[in-house]
Amino acid sequence: MKKITWALPFAALLAACGGNGGSSSGGGQSELKIVGSSTVYPFTTAVAETFMRANPGTRVIVESTGTGSGIKLFCGGVGEQFPDMVNASRQMKASELQDCQNAGAKNIIELPIGIDGLTLIESNKAAPLKVTVADIYKAIAANPFGKGPNTAQTWRDVNPSLPAIKIRVLGPPPTSGTRDSLAELILTKGCESDPAMKELKKTDEAKHKDVCTKVREDGAFVEAGENDNLLVQKVEADPGTIGVLGYSFLAENADRVRPVEIGGVLPTEQTIQDLSYPGARKLYIYVKGEHMQAKPAIKNFVQAYAEAWGQGGALEKRGLVPFGGAEAAAATEQAQKLTPLAAGSLK
Repeated sequence: MKKITWALPFAALLAACGGNGGSSSGGGQSELKIVGSSTVYPFTTAVAETFMRANPGTRVIVESTGTGSGIKLFCGGVGEQFPDMVNASRQMKASELQDCQNAGAKNIIELPIGIDGLTLIESNKAAPLKVTVADIYKAIAANPFGKGPNTAQTWRDVNPSLPAIKIRVLGPPPTSGTRDSLAELILTKGCESDPAMKELKKTDEAKHKDVCTKVREDGAFVEAGENDNLLVQKVEADPGTIGVLGYSFLAENADRVRPVEIGGVLPTEQTIQDLSYPGARKLYIYVKGEHMQAKPAIKNFVQAYAEAWGQGGALEKRGLVPFGGAEAAAATEQAQKLTPLAAGSLK
């Protein structure tokens, strides 16, 4: 009965919005669907578990698909076969917002939920590795500084002060927001340690992106999928192998793996919050405004999320680094106002 009661207003909503969703089997008003980032997944899952206990009539389904794939699903259209929300370990791109709007989802609400640290991890059994962003770039870039294919086999090959340990980095696939963060926060900064690469960006942005962010395909960099718990297991079992994931997974597995120091800084709650750690990045959830009219539970879920993301909140205990000061106030205000993104506000 609940499904039928919900389906009629949703169908009316779709007609009013010009959406292409239609009706499919599902939980209707009592079901929220969330896809996206594997990094944000444990935080959203934690909120969902608490929310469902407090609202037994509502089911929240959270799927780990990766940021890029999740946004593609989310932006597919309006209707119950499309997700209500998407987790993202990077900000939505302007082109993705346009895809949403083209598909009828014109009111996309952005909610920054906190800060994470893109973390390189190694087994506690390994000798500690200390690197710079330039070292990481030289180790895993396909064509370092545009000077030809990467032939470095060990970390010593990229920096004589580093150990002669074989380069093997397990990282996220291209559909992951963590991969985008690796490219933006680490690889591009390492690439631009060469002034010529900064100049290249001014003259040939496409070539700059290729040289600075394309990774090796000869086994030195291995796409390890979206299962971060499995990645931790692989790194722990193979001392010398480096993994790339979010800080929260490091915090949960400190007895098995530890962070690699980057530029003399280790990821901690303090170095991530003050952005002194090179891999610090904001995390987001995005909400489809059109669905909020048919599913009032979405707004209640967002409020539950906001209550959990602050200092001393449930998500800090799970490894999310809370915003401080003005950013914390702005996030709380946005959770209350739910202001949709304006065209031109994204890159």
